[in-house]
Amino acid sequence: MAAPPKMLLHLLLLLFSAVEIHSNAEENFDVRRHLSTVTRYHVAKDISESSYVPSSIPDQCKPIHLNLVARHGTRAPTKKRMKELEALASNLELLLENVKEWESSVQKIPPWLWGWKSPWTGKHKGGELISEGENELYQLGIRTREKFPELFHENYHPDLFPIKATQVSRASASAVAFGTGLFSGQGNLGHGRHRSFAVTSESRASDIMLRFHDCCQNYKEASLLNTTDQACALFTPSEVGLLEWTDDLEVFILKGYGSSLNYRMGVRLLEDVIQSMEQAIKANEDGLVPGSYELARLRFAHAETLLPFSCLIGLFLEASEFEQIQREEPLQLPPKPPQKRIWLGSTVAPFAGNNMLVLYRCPANISGKYFVQVLHNEYPIPLPGCENSNFCPFEVFKERIAAPHLKHDYNDICTVESERKSPTCKISQLLSWLFPSNAKIHQKDEL
Repeated sequence: MAAPPKMLLHLLLLLFSAVEIHSNAEENFDVRRHLSTVTRYHVAKDISESSYVPSSIPDQCKPIHLNLVARHGTRAPTKKRMKELEALASNLELLLENVKEWESSVQKIPPWLWGWKSPWTGKHKGGELISEGENELYQLGIRTREKFPELFHENYHPDLFPIKATQVSRASASAVAFGTGLFSGQGNLGHGRHRSFAVTSESRASDIMLRFHDCCQNYKEASLLNTTDQACALFTPSEVGLLEWTDDLEVFILKGYGSSLNYRMGVRLLEDVIQSMEQAIKANEDGLVPGSYELARLRFAHAETLLPFSCLIGLFLEASEFEQIQREEPLQLPPKPPQKRIWLGSTVAPFAGNNMLVLYRCPANISGKYFVQVLHNEYPIPLPGCENSNFCPFEVFKERIAAPHLKHDYNDICTVESERKSPTCKISQLLSWLFPSNAKIHQKDEL
């Protein structure tokens, strides 16, 4: 193997020298809060905008239904990342061998680098939910039950608390961990009196509710080991901020507000959320007692699900930006540090990140009978589409926030133009010509 250029070695040594100068520059800086979408939940959930004062909910208002959209918990690196780490170890070994010829420079190299190996060397599988991720969802389940006892005091039934997850194992495992915490003490299994519960999944090939990004053809075109004194220490806080910003830019452009396609392909999920709330309102108006209708709809998926859903309901926007997305206009990219920005991957979609939409029923003497409270990572968050309130009249939420997106159809958004002209489509068109209009519905059923 050829030796690396000496210029690369000089750059490596300059980096180590800079570390000595800046290592104690900001003792209070915690790199774990700046890892974009691979930030751990226990670090991310308490990063909130302290200046925001949430709306107070009248005592007479009671929750009658909850929608949850959650990302899976902390996972192991994927196979691709593990291969990259092994390649990094090989390159470092080669670089360090060549540094030995400069004896005066050897002392500048951090001791941990000598003989460094990837912690995942020898592993052949990756991406699974790890124990830290299990605990994130388990504790979230416990806190959810404690926060909304009116919704979760009923005995479990799959029709009352449907739980859905994607077919990716880390998502379904997260659903199981959450359910174990949510229903702990309600069963007869083991010392924790756990109980069994159902988790359902759609096929990966057709899951346009929680893995719409996989099915949308138009769209296709320090965190794990808690180690902060090795590779992370090679960068100053300002450099970490720039690295975080580049990650956030990528997330913004590819999964967030960078393109309306990114989030509008989630319209089926938004439609499902609105439908579940309308069903709860009807059950309430019909006088059905709690326990006879669905109380919570719980979903577990991925960053590619949570991010678009957050965009669909207009989170992390200024009021003027909300008007822009309603008009389908592109947004400015998140500003470069040290300027402040609302869009932070570490808060928008950390591991186990989540949105809860809680439907409340209020007395008739309050302006409006049904309201939606939005919680992001368990904290109230302002809705620019509802005058920055986090407690929004349901009809306002439905008409102002959801309706502009729901006018779009998933198939129209996601079907590649060439597929629309495929033989199958042409056959359908031919059939529509051959059969009279009053027989179209029957013909579709027959096909």
